[in-house]
Amino acid sequence: MARSILFNLLFYVTTALFVVLGSPLLFAPRSWAMAALKVHARTELWLLKHIVGLDFEVRGLDKLPEGPCLVASKHQSAWETFALIPLFRDPTLLMKRELFWIPFHGWFSYKFEMIPVDRDKGPTALRRMLRAAKKRIADGREIIIFPEGTRRPPGAEPDYKTGIVLLYEALQVPCVPVALNSGVFWPRRNWRLSTGTVVVEILDPIRPGLPKVEFLARLKAAIETASGRLLAEAKAPSKSG
Repeated sequence: MARSILFNLLFYVTTALFVVLGSPLLFAPRSWAMAALKVHARTELWLLKHIVGLDFEVRGLDKLPEGPCLVASKHQSAWETFALIPLFRDPTLLMKRELFWIPFHGWFSYKFEMIPVDRDKGPTALRRMLRAAKKRIADGREIIIFPEGTRRPPGAEPDYKTGIVLLYEALQVPCVPVALNSGVFWPRRNWRLSTGTVVVEILDPIRPGLPKVEFLARLKAAIETASGRLLAEAKAPSKSG
Protein backbone atom coordinates (compact mmCIF):
# COMPACT_ATOMS: atom_id res chain seq x y z
CA MET A 1 0.00 0.00 0.00
CA ALA A 2 2.79 2.42 0.90
CA ARG A 3 4.42 1.98 -2.50
CA SER A 4 1.14 2.67 -4.27
CA ILE A 5 0.64 5.84 -2.24
CA LEU A 6 4.17 7.00 -3.01
CA PHE A 7 3.80 6.35 -6.73
CA ASN A 8 0.46 8.13 -6.94
CA LEU A 9 1.93 11.12 -5.14
CA LEU A 10 4.97 11.23 -7.42
CA PHE A 11 2.82 10.68 -10.50
CA TYR A 12 0.85 13.85 -9.86
CA VAL A 13 3.88 15.84 -8.73
CA THR A 14 6.02 14.90 -11.74
CA THR A 15 3.10 15.45 -14.13
CA ALA A 16 2.52 18.91 -12.68
CA LEU A 17 6.22 19.71 -12.97
CA PHE A 18 6.35 18.60 -16.59
CA VAL A 19 3.31 20.72 -17.42
CA VAL A 20 4.40 23.86 -15.58
CA LEU A 21 8.13 23.77 -16.26
CA GLY A 22 7.47 22.69 -19.83
CA SER A 23 5.04 25.52 -20.52
CA PRO A 24 7.56 27.31 -22.82
CA LEU A 25 7.06 24.36 -25.17
CA LEU A 26 3.62 25.76 -25.90
CA PHE A 27 5.46 28.27 -28.10
CA ALA A 28 7.97 25.78 -29.55
CA PRO A 29 7.57 23.38 -32.49
CA ARG A 30 5.06 20.62 -31.85
CA SER A 31 7.76 17.98 -32.27
CA TRP A 32 9.55 19.37 -29.21
CA ALA A 33 6.39 19.14 -27.13
CA MET A 34 5.76 15.57 -28.34
CA ALA A 35 9.31 14.62 -27.37
CA ALA A 36 8.65 15.96 -23.86
CA LEU A 37 5.38 14.00 -23.71
CA LYS A 38 7.30 10.80 -24.43
CA VAL A 39 9.87 11.68 -21.75
CA HIS A 40 7.03 12.14 -19.28
CA ALA A 41 5.62 8.70 -20.15
CA ARG A 42 9.02 7.04 -19.75
CA THR A 43 9.48 8.81 -16.41
CA GLU A 44 6.19 7.42 -15.07
CA LEU A 45 7.07 3.95 -16.36
CA TRP A 46 10.42 4.20 -14.56
CA LEU A 47 8.67 5.21 -11.33
CA LEU A 48 6.23 2.32 -11.67
CA LYS A 49 9.06 -0.15 -12.08
CA HIS A 50 11.29 1.11 -9.29
CA ILE A 51 8.65 2.06 -6.72
CA VAL A 52 5.81 -0.39 -7.30
CA GLY A 53 7.69 -3.16 -9.06
CA LEU A 54 5.38 -2.93 -12.07
CA ASP A 55 7.28 -3.42 -15.32
CA PHE A 56 6.00 -3.80 -18.88
CA GLU A 57 6.65 -5.83 -22.01
CA VAL A 58 5.73 -4.99 -25.59
CA ARG A 59 5.18 -7.69 -28.17
CA GLY A 60 4.68 -7.32 -31.90
CA LEU A 61 6.27 -3.91 -32.52
CA ASP A 62 7.44 -5.23 -35.88
CA LYS A 63 3.79 -5.42 -36.98
CA LEU A 64 3.31 -1.64 -36.94
CA PRO A 65 2.87 -0.15 -40.43
CA GLU A 66 5.48 2.36 -41.53
CA GLY A 67 2.93 4.99 -42.46
CA PRO A 68 -0.15 6.46 -40.78
CA CYS A 69 -2.62 4.06 -39.19
CA LEU A 70 -5.54 3.74 -36.82
CA VAL A 71 -4.63 2.07 -33.52
CA ALA A 72 -7.50 0.42 -31.63
CA SER A 73 -6.42 -0.46 -28.10
CA LYS A 74 -8.06 -2.30 -25.24
CA HIS A 75 -8.63 0.08 -22.32
CA GLN A 76 -8.50 -1.31 -18.77
CA SER A 77 -6.44 1.19 -16.81
CA ALA A 78 -4.92 4.64 -16.58
CA TRP A 79 -1.67 2.94 -17.59
CA GLU A 80 -2.27 2.97 -21.34
CA THR A 81 -3.27 6.64 -21.40
CA PHE A 82 0.42 7.52 -21.16
CA ALA A 83 2.40 4.29 -21.60
CA LEU A 84 1.37 3.70 -25.22
CA ILE A 85 2.68 7.11 -26.36
CA PRO A 86 6.41 6.18 -26.66
CA LEU A 87 5.59 3.10 -28.76
CA PHE A 88 4.62 5.19 -31.79
CA ARG A 89 6.38 7.69 -34.02
CA ASP A 90 3.94 10.60 -33.78
CA PRO A 91 0.71 9.52 -32.10
CA THR A 92 -2.45 11.49 -31.46
CA LEU A 93 -5.32 10.42 -29.22
CA LEU A 94 -9.05 10.95 -29.29
CA MET A 95 -9.99 12.75 -26.07
CA LYS A 96 -13.16 14.04 -24.47
CA ARG A 97 -13.56 17.72 -25.32
CA GLU A 98 -14.00 18.60 -21.63
CA LEU A 99 -10.35 17.70 -21.06
CA PHE A 100 -9.33 20.50 -23.41
CA TRP A 101 -10.89 23.02 -21.04
CA ILE A 102 -8.45 22.22 -18.20
CA PRO A 103 -5.68 24.87 -17.87
CA PHE A 104 -2.27 23.62 -19.04
CA HIS A 105 -3.60 20.11 -19.70
CA GLY A 106 -5.96 21.42 -22.35
CA TRP A 107 -3.44 23.86 -23.76
CA PHE A 108 -0.94 21.05 -24.26
CA SER A 109 -3.64 18.83 -25.75
CA TYR A 110 -4.13 21.46 -28.43
CA LYS A 111 -0.35 21.71 -28.85
CA PHE A 112 -0.07 17.95 -29.33
CA GLU A 113 -2.98 18.21 -31.81
CA MET A 114 -5.04 15.63 -29.98
CA ILE A 115 -8.52 15.10 -31.39
CA PRO A 116 -11.44 16.38 -29.29
CA VAL A 117 -14.59 14.28 -29.16
CA ASP A 118 -18.05 15.63 -28.31
CA ARG A 119 -19.93 12.46 -27.49
CA ASP A 120 -23.39 14.03 -27.27
CA LYS A 121 -23.24 16.86 -29.80
CA GLY A 122 -24.63 15.05 -32.83
CA PRO A 123 -23.62 14.95 -36.52
CA THR A 124 -21.86 18.33 -36.55
CA ALA A 125 -19.41 17.26 -33.85
CA LEU A 126 -18.90 13.93 -35.61
CA ARG A 127 -18.01 15.63 -38.88
CA ARG A 128 -15.60 17.93 -37.05
CA MET A 129 -13.92 14.93 -35.41
CA LEU A 130 -13.59 13.10 -38.74
CA ARG A 131 -12.08 16.18 -40.42
CA ALA A 132 -9.48 16.42 -37.65
CA ALA A 133 -8.72 12.70 -37.92
CA LYS A 134 -8.24 12.91 -41.70
CA LYS A 135 -5.87 15.84 -41.20
CA ARG A 136 -3.75 13.86 -38.72
CA ILE A 137 -3.60 10.91 -41.11
CA ALA A 138 -2.60 13.24 -43.96
CA ASP A 139 0.21 14.45 -41.68
CA GLY A 140 1.44 10.86 -41.39
CA ARG A 141 0.45 10.29 -37.77
CA GLU A 142 -0.99 7.35 -35.85
CA ILE A 143 -4.42 7.84 -34.28
CA ILE A 144 -4.98 5.96 -31.01
CA ILE A 145 -8.54 5.20 -30.04
CA PHE A 146 -10.03 3.11 -27.23
CA PRO A 147 -12.95 1.47 -29.07
CA GLU A 148 -14.95 0.84 -25.89
CA GLY A 149 -14.77 4.50 -24.99
CA THR A 150 -13.95 3.99 -21.32
CA ARG A 151 -11.99 1.68 -19.06
CA ARG A 152 -13.41 -1.81 -18.71
CA PRO A 153 -12.46 -4.36 -16.01
CA PRO A 154 -10.33 -7.28 -17.22
CA GLY A 155 -12.58 -10.02 -18.52
CA ALA A 156 -15.67 -7.79 -18.75
CA GLU A 157 -18.10 -8.24 -21.62
CA PRO A 158 -16.76 -6.12 -24.52
CA ASP A 159 -18.68 -2.96 -25.41
CA TYR A 160 -17.34 -1.56 -28.68
CA LYS A 161 -18.77 1.77 -29.83
CA THR A 162 -19.55 2.86 -33.39
CA GLY A 163 -16.76 5.47 -33.45
CA ILE A 164 -14.08 2.97 -34.38
CA VAL A 165 -16.11 1.79 -37.38
CA LEU A 166 -16.72 5.35 -38.57
CA LEU A 167 -13.01 6.17 -38.36
CA TYR A 168 -11.98 2.96 -40.10
CA GLU A 169 -14.40 3.63 -42.95
CA ALA A 170 -13.47 7.32 -43.30
CA LEU A 171 -9.69 7.11 -42.99
CA GLN A 172 -8.96 4.17 -45.30
CA VAL A 173 -5.75 3.19 -43.52
CA PRO A 174 -4.76 -0.03 -41.74
CA CYS A 175 -6.25 -0.55 -38.29
CA VAL A 176 -3.86 -2.03 -35.73
CA PRO A 177 -5.52 -3.92 -32.85
CA VAL A 178 -3.75 -3.73 -29.48
CA ALA A 179 -4.37 -6.12 -26.59
CA LEU A 180 -3.15 -5.68 -23.02
CA ASN A 181 -3.66 -6.77 -19.41
CA SER A 182 -2.95 -3.54 -17.49
CA GLY A 183 -6.16 -3.75 -15.47
CA VAL A 184 -4.84 -6.75 -13.55
CA PHE A 185 -2.13 -4.58 -11.99
CA TRP A 186 -3.71 -1.11 -12.02
CA PRO A 187 -7.49 -1.52 -11.68
CA ARG A 188 -9.80 1.25 -12.81
CA ARG A 189 -10.97 3.67 -10.12
CA ASN A 190 -8.39 2.24 -7.74
CA TRP A 191 -5.12 3.75 -6.60
CA ARG A 192 -3.69 0.43 -5.35
CA LEU A 193 -1.20 -1.10 -7.78
CA SER A 194 0.34 -4.57 -7.90
CA THR A 195 3.78 -5.81 -8.82
CA GLY A 196 4.15 -7.73 -12.06
CA THR A 197 4.50 -7.08 -15.78
CA VAL A 198 1.94 -5.37 -17.98
CA VAL A 199 2.01 -6.98 -21.42
CA VAL A 200 1.02 -5.02 -24.51
CA GLU A 201 0.59 -7.01 -27.69
CA ILE A 202 0.39 -5.34 -31.08
CA LEU A 203 -1.59 -7.59 -33.38
CA ASP A 204 -1.75 -8.05 -37.15
CA PRO A 205 -3.09 -4.92 -38.89
CA ILE A 206 -6.52 -5.12 -40.49
CA ARG A 207 -6.38 -3.85 -44.04
CA PRO A 208 -8.65 -0.98 -45.06
CA GLY A 209 -11.74 -1.44 -47.18
CA LEU A 210 -13.51 -4.30 -45.41
CA PRO A 211 -17.28 -4.16 -44.94
CA LYS A 212 -18.18 -2.55 -41.62
CA VAL A 213 -19.64 -5.66 -40.03
CA GLU A 214 -16.68 -7.81 -41.03
CA PHE A 215 -14.19 -5.22 -39.81
CA LEU A 216 -15.79 -4.90 -36.37
CA ALA A 217 -16.06 -8.66 -35.99
CA ARG A 218 -12.40 -9.14 -36.86
CA LEU A 219 -11.30 -6.31 -34.59
CA LYS A 220 -13.25 -7.59 -31.58
CA ALA A 221 -12.10 -11.17 -32.13
CA ALA A 222 -8.44 -10.12 -32.36
CA ILE A 223 -8.42 -7.82 -29.33
CA GLU A 224 -10.62 -9.92 -27.06
CA THR A 225 -8.91 -13.24 -27.83
CA ALA A 226 -5.44 -11.81 -27.24
CA SER A 227 -6.50 -9.83 -24.15
CA GLY A 228 -8.08 -12.96 -22.69
CA ARG A 229 -4.86 -14.85 -23.24
CA LEU A 230 -2.82 -12.06 -21.63
CA LEU A 231 -5.24 -11.97 -18.68
CA ALA A 232 -4.75 -15.71 -18.12
CA GLU A 233 -1.00 -15.23 -18.44
CA ALA A 234 -1.02 -12.48 -15.79
CA LYS A 235 -3.04 -14.61 -13.38
CA ALA A 236 -1.00 -17.77 -13.89
CA PRO A 237 1.29 -18.74 -10.97
CA SER A 238 4.90 -17.80 -11.57
CA LYS A 239 7.25 -20.63 -12.41
CA SER A 240 10.25 -20.01 -10.21
CA GLY A 241 12.58 -22.29 -8.40
